[in-house]
Amino acid sequence: MTQLLSGKTALVTGSSRGIGRAIAQRLAAEGATVVVTARSHERSLSVRGGSASALPGTIAETVELIEKAGGTALGVAADLEDTAQRDSLVDEVLDRTGRIDILVNNAGFADYGLVEEMCLDTFDRTVEHYLRTPFVLTKAAVPHMRKRGAGWIVNIGSVTGMSPVRPYREYNKTSGDVVYASLKAALHRFTQGVAAELLDENIAVNCVGPSTAVRTPGAAQLIPDTFPTEPVEYLAETVLAMCHLPAVERTGLVAFSLHYPWSQGLPVHSLDGASVLQPLEPPSTSNPNILAAGI
Repeated sequence: MTQLLSGKTALVTGSSRGIGRAIAQRLAAEGATVVVTARSHERSLSVRGGSASALPGTIAETVELIEKAGGTALGVAADLEDTAQRDSLVDEVLDRTGRIDILVNNAGFADYGLVEEMCLDTFDRTVEHYLRTPFVLTKAAVPHMRKRGAGWIVNIGSVTGMSPVRPYREYNKTSGDVVYASLKAALHRFTQGVAAELLDENIAVNCVGPSTAVRTPGAAQLIPDTFPTEPVEYLAETVLAMCHLPAVERTGLVAFSLHYPWSQGLPVHSLDGASVLQPLEPPSTSNPNILAAGI
């Protein structure tokens, strides 16, 4: 472990499980103090199609995993759909740690449905999670990063935000991912635009998404059994790569988690940083519009 992030504090939203947990573990393994956040300290309910189910994973479990590996973490519950809790999250991080160097906007909501059939509440919640929340948290974090002369913001994107392959695949005709994908595409563009605004402040803003998909507890029911997936470690390593270089060297990228490490010869480590995984070439089924070194 190189302790790339020693002395830095990272806020990772939606980190009680899945992709967010993996990112939190990887950043902590490199020395960051990680603030683990989720909707509540209890197992949260995932609401889709009018029904709710409790998914595995809690804030305390992520904190425990990090601490057992020798890292430092603390838990903060914040419902990002609650305006007051969302608006006060960065201030709470500052109260607890005294600084914020890294912001990872990972928390999300996905409830697929064909446009003709989707209710407005689902549309609004998707906008809240993938555009309004990154906007609010970025706006709150930037002044504090500016005071320190550096900062790193990473938004979690999606390959679905890329233009669909033609001729259209059956997945694009039937999956109902249009609203989710459209907001991820907006998040990609948001990333690139804010990167330009903050370049001279030495605040790097990048976006990382899976090259295929990661089968997390929250996303598993949305991913067909035959759809290619990938280990989460490759995404976590790609996020780490976006969290330590000066903005002039790396900002404004929309990078994908199998393509970027492969193209850059970037070693991918286990989440605790203790071992190196084998290089994985992006599959031939990947969206051909992806640029290996990032958009």
